[in-house]
Amino acid sequence: MRKHQQEKIQNLVTTLYEATDEIKRQFMQGNIPIVIELLIECQNMAVHIGEFIESVEGEDTRTVELLTQYHTSLYHIAVDIETSNVNFVEQLKIELRMIENSIQNEFKPKIEVVFFPYKASMWDSLESVWMAANEDEQCDAYVVPIPYRDRNPDGSYGEFHYEGGDLPNYVPVTHYESYDLSIRRPDVAYIHNPYDNHNFITSVDPRFYSYELKKYTDTLVYIPYYSTSGGMSEGQKISSAYYHADYIVTQAEKYRGFFDPAFSEKLLPLGSPKFDRVMRICNNPPEAPSAWKAKMAGKKVYFYNTSISGILSNAELFLKKMQYVFNVFAAHDDVCLLWRPHPLLESSLDSMRPQFKQKYSELKRFFIENDIGIYDETPDIANTIALSDAYIGDSGTSVVSLFGIAGKPIFILNNQINTEPDEDDWRGEIINRGFNMYSDDKWLITRGNKLYYSPDNNFKYQYFCDLSEYAYGDYYLYPVTLGDETYICPRNAQDIIVLHDNKISKRIKLKKYIERPGSFSGAICCGKYIFLIPILYPAIVRYNTANGEISYFDTNLDVIIGMKNGERLVGGYCVQNGYLFIASPVDNRVLVIEAESGKEQVLTTGFNNAGGYMSLNSDGANLWCMPFSGTTITKWNPENGEVREYKDFPENLKCRHIHLGFECMERPFSRPTFVGDYVYLAPYWSNMYIKLNRVTGESIEWQPPLDSPDAIKNGYYSSWCKSWFLDRANEVKKSYNLFSLYDRKLYHVDLETGKHEEINIEFNINELKANEPGFTKNSEWLQYCCEESAFNSLSDLLEGNITGNAFNKEKQIAAYGEIIANSNGTCGVKVHEYIKEHLSEK
Repeated sequence: MRKHQQEKIQNLVTTLYEATDEIKRQFMQGNIPIVIELLIECQNMAVHIGEFIESVEGEDTRTVELLTQYHTSLYHIAVDIETSNVNFVEQLKIELRMIENSIQNEFKPKIEVVFFPYKASMWDSLESVWMAANEDEQCDAYVVPIPYRDRNPDGSYGEFHYEGGDLPNYVPVTHYESYDLSIRRPDVAYIHNPYDNHNFITSVDPRFYSYELKKYTDTLVYIPYYSTSGGMSEGQKISSAYYHADYIVTQAEKYRGFFDPAFSEKLLPLGSPKFDRVMRICNNPPEAPSAWKAKMAGKKVYFYNTSISGILSNAELFLKKMQYVFNVFAAHDDVCLLWRPHPLLESSLDSMRPQFKQKYSELKRFFIENDIGIYDETPDIANTIALSDAYIGDSGTSVVSLFGIAGKPIFILNNQINTEPDEDDWRGEIINRGFNMYSDDKWLITRGNKLYYSPDNNFKYQYFCDLSEYAYGDYYLYPVTLGDETYICPRNAQDIIVLHDNKISKRIKLKKYIERPGSFSGAICCGKYIFLIPILYPAIVRYNTANGEISYFDTNLDVIIGMKNGERLVGGYCVQNGYLFIASPVDNRVLVIEAESGKEQVLTTGFNNAGGYMSLNSDGANLWCMPFSGTTITKWNPENGEVREYKDFPENLKCRHIHLGFECMERPFSRPTFVGDYVYLAPYWSNMYIKLNRVTGESIEWQPPLDSPDAIKNGYYSSWCKSWFLDRANEVKKSYNLFSLYDRKLYHVDLETGKHEEINIEFNINELKANEPGFTKNSEWLQYCCEESAFNSLSDLLEGNITGNAFNKEKQIAAYGEIIANSNGTCGVKVHEYIKEHLSEK
């Protein structure tokens, strides 16, 4: 019997008590006809209660027997009412107390719990909670798979899907048309789809949107369909279901900071049922499907995961990567590739990248027809993980964390790499951020949070130390030197490292605000102050190197940070005459901070620029503002307000999106440099260098006296722009350093004479290999793995030639255990117990 049903019966019994008191009052006043009417009404109610109990609990219950006796007593009292005395009232109350006690003792209240999965492949996010509820004698558990439809590119509904038949055969399924929410009114409802009508790929039946379910249940619980290896995307911060759910289950306490604070009280950091299931099945692996056995026999099985986020970020590169993976495995007969695309990947292509669907289909057909490996369409990922030996694929997917807690090797692919590494391709990864005009070139932070230094300051580097316990994660940005101390400024970290006498002297801890990568976009010195420019961190940070004081400026972040084409951007920045200037990325505003006093003001450049400025550059008196969009450069004097625009550029000036490849007029110029009347503009995404006369406004294409590549060398040379000028090295000779990111080369150029020389950037390759991480703790956002690189290619993995640490199962499980509550497989039980306790308190 349901709790609310028992409460309904109890309320009816209470009504009978009240009727008994009224019978006594009317009897004492001699109103016998009214007494008889009340006795008949009590009889009818007793019949009603009995029939209701039999409809719920069946016949032959003790409570119905007592109700029958009570009904008989009422009849005899009515017959003998003329000769009765008032003592009959106490007899009725005795019988009612017996009925009441019987209800309490005979009918233990049960709660009704219903689970509403929609994708069979996502059932693992609910299963262990269902198991706990299903085994609970005080609980009636129902699994009601709900239908969903694909979304067409225009947002309309597409193909209909119902996957109730794809759940494991031990799960009893109730058809959604047979479960009437308005009648059943379950005590608890569990969902794993948080998006309601805001999903661009699929939509569950609107009858099962969270706000509709909440109308018919006391407690609505959302359990994420995903798990994480450490980080969470910005898109998970707010979802429609969060507003309507009573509880949101999270993987661990640390993830509280990823959610909007408005939902903090709803969060239950109890783990993820996904881990419960994968541990249970890996401990007792199933038999492989018959079609797989021959392909797996005697071979190591590599689970290849192609994720939605990976293909949506850059479909063209992703598809090239797929072809590369297939080719590498085709060349290795002693291993087995098991390819399991995300179950919504094709739907995602249909709705969001339809132009790439044909190429994907061709690759899929190539894989199957050429018998490259196993194509896995089974609904149960845990079974596949149990049958696999290792993971290869993207990092930002739940599957990584499942392999992590299962203790199976994780090899993270770089989707930009689609060729075997050449001899010097390690340069593209080691010098991954290049050189910065604000940094001290004696020090260089390489891939892997490793600090290298050049003792003679001649670009010949040797290993100095690791800056973090994590091997990757891009924690630090670049070093700046003030006096006899060097400050390692953070990128994804939230501290500043101080070097003194060539050793780490201290770490300056900042307030920890965020739990994801993307804290700061840059750093710059102004006198004795270091300013950290935020991107996700909720303040501009000023560090006083003289006294150690830290100040936080958070009132004008809306000026310097904005969204553009779905991307979070921060405007350009520079210092001039004791002031820090930070531009808006979306309009003509500029935030100005006086370094010494910290006084802030917001100015405008005077022109109505709706595109914002990607860099600000000082020539000593004016700020040169490089646009995000278009080719109009603004020269602005912040002291007197004088403004001039430069628009006269060669007609054949074009830009090409560096990642997606299409022509545009976005981000044409990187940082300029100045020689007399001329401004030299290096290309960011444009197709040429420019020599601009700042007096006449005329410009010409400038041919640099060096080999300037037109394209990124290969996938090991990840680049976000082409090149930039670093600094004014010598005012008399007019010579400058120029860094080419495409090929990681540094040049010293005299812009007046055209003479130049390449500056050799030297490393000891054996030292680099000795410091290669291999399998190790990766970052706060990816606990333990090995990343594909020039030193550890996919072929190296398959051939067992890993450079760096060998895989250690115990270390991996321990690392992932740090980010999973109830990592012993008891999340489902803990969630069920918590929700039950909550219901008993209501």
